This record gives sequence, C-alpha cells and structure tokens, in this order.
Amino acid sequence: MSKGPTRCAQYRGTPRKIMVTGVGANPGFGLTRSLIRLGHTVIAADANRLAPGFLLPAVVPQVIPLASDPDYRGVMARLCRDLEVEAIVAGIEPDLEPLTQMAAQLDAAGVRLWIPDALSVRACTDKALFYEVLTEHGIATPRTWQPQEIDQVPDGTELVVKPRHGHGAQNVHFVRRREHARVLCELVPEPIVQERIYGSEFTADCLVDRTGRPSVILRHRDLVKAGLATVSTTFDDPNVRDLVERTLSAVGARGLCCVQGFVSADGTITITELNLRIAGGFPLTEAAGADLVGQMVNGLFGLPVDHHRLTYRTGVFLTNYIETLAVGDVTELERAATSKGETP
Repeated sequence: MSKGPTRCAQYRGTPRKIMVTGVGANPGFGLTRSLIRLGHTVIAADANRLAPGFLLPAVVPQVIPLASDPDYRGVMARLCRDLEVEAIVAGIEPDLEPLTQMAAQLDAAGVRLWIPDALSVRACTDKALFYEVLTEHGIATPRTWQPQEIDQVPDGTELVVKPRHGHGAQNVHFVRRREHARVLCELVPEPIVQERIYGSEFTADCLVDRTGRPSVILRHRDLVKAGLATVSTTFDDPNVRDLVERTLSAVGARGLCCVQGFVSADGTITITELNLRIAGGFPLTEAAGADLVGQMVNGLFGLPVDHHRLTYRTGVFLTNYIETLAVGDVTELERAATSKGETP
C-alpha cells in the first residue's frame, strides 16, 4: 500500500453541491479547498461570522448556530432546502451528534450524510467511552481515569488532563503529579485524566467504504503545534496499519476519518483517538498520491470506493504555517452582507 501515483488523480464525476461545516478550523478549511479544486460547489458553514473558509473563492458562506444551539437542526434543514444542498460533510466533531439525529430527516430530503451510527459517534467523541471500547477489544490506548479515580493513578505516572468531549487540542494540560491533576479537574470542563504517552506520533488518514473495507494512509507527525501537525512525512508500517484497521473495526467507523497514536521506542503502538472527520494534515495524503477526497465523494453519493486510487508514496513531506488571509473593517463586511440579504 506504500506505492502509488505521483499525483492525486482528479475526480471526474458529477459536480455536486456539498455543505462543509466548521470551515473556520483547519480540517474543514482544507476540505472545502479540495472540493472546490475538484469542481464541486461548497456551502461553507460555520458559527463564526469571520471564519477563514468564508474567504475562499467560489464558496457560498453561511453562518450557522453552534451545534449545541436548539436552533441548529432547524437552521440546517432550512439551509439544505433553500440552497438545494446535496450532501453534508462535518468538519468538526460537535456537528456529528446533531447531524446523526437528523439522519432520517436529511435522507428523506435527499441530502447525503456519510457517518456511522449514533453509538459509533459517541464512542469517538466521548474519550472515556473510547477507552472502554478499545480496552474491550484488546487495543492499546492510554490508561484513563475519571476525576474521582485520581487516587488510583500509579505513583510517578505522567498525566494529561483534558475535556471528556473535547476537540482541537483545547483545554489540554500535561502534569507530573496527581495533586496537579486534581486541581485541573476543577478547571477543565467535564475532565478526564489519561496516562501521557511518548514516542513517534502518527496520524492515519482513513476511508472506510460501506462494506467496512478501509484504506489507510500513514504519516508521521514530525512537529506538532496546538494539536496541528505542522511538519509531517508519509511512511508505511504493517503493524501500525493493522492496529489502525482493528481500531476502525472496533468502533464501527465508516466514511472519512483519521486515527492518531504513538509508536514508542520499544515498538509498542498506542492508539490515542479516532476522529470521524478529515484530518487537518490530509493535503499530504493527497500530495502522496491518494485520491482521498475524490473517493470520499464517490462513497458519499453511493458509488464504489476505488481503493486502488488510495495508494500512496512514502517519504513525502508537508509543512504548514499560519497565513493571514484578509484584514478589513467588520462593519463594512456586515453592511455588505445585509445589503445583499445574505450572511457574510
């Protein structure tokens, strides 16, 4: 699986109108840009009226409520109807649960959605449940404790305190003592405490077709800042690939997703998370030859996924940096949007 074309083959199917949520974050932003390059029309949706994805050329920008807002489902249904949306792809984790709840409604309206069932979504968005599922399947994952279980943490264990339902590396803290973890549990929303793992960090970009067959593209996270791999390199390792595939099967993953983990100095492979969305560093996967987004679109619209077009070259690197897209007057942007009768 480590050899493939030198360039990602372009999608040649029917142009589609696809809504991508979370275009203010790196995964949704990158996915939007890739879909546009493939000739699709993207409804760029985000709760932040200044989301960077709104500035991409040719998008249809739409400000939507937060996924936790009671109006979220109603607004999404209206936008799908009014804008003739053909499919929705979630770019951030919070959108997964309400979209899962809307699955039957969206299907009846002819809107495609390719995410697993509610139990699988919960297993991937609830870190405590994810630990339980992987442990039941014999898959190595960081030991995890609830705040009331801190006294059970072995002496000398380095720890990570993070939100149980967190995402995007927000509110993540590293500590060396149980006492510090106990204090942080008073500050972090819905906290859990995990064993800190060291080693070579990796991401697996995955596409699991509707029969459960996965394609897995591996890349080292050579340099990570604020949860984003700013330098990464493709590689292949059958042991890592096998554990990633077992993880996908254990949680019942379907569609586009990514798995993260570590390979320790002694060769131990530990899975840390599975996200049911595209990864922020996926452009490296496409640069290495895998037609990840094109084949996702195929599967999204019920067409076969061509796994032969998801092979890739190892030793390809990618670097990321923060770029200023636009600077301007917010009031002018709002005035222009109001005069057009549309969202900014």
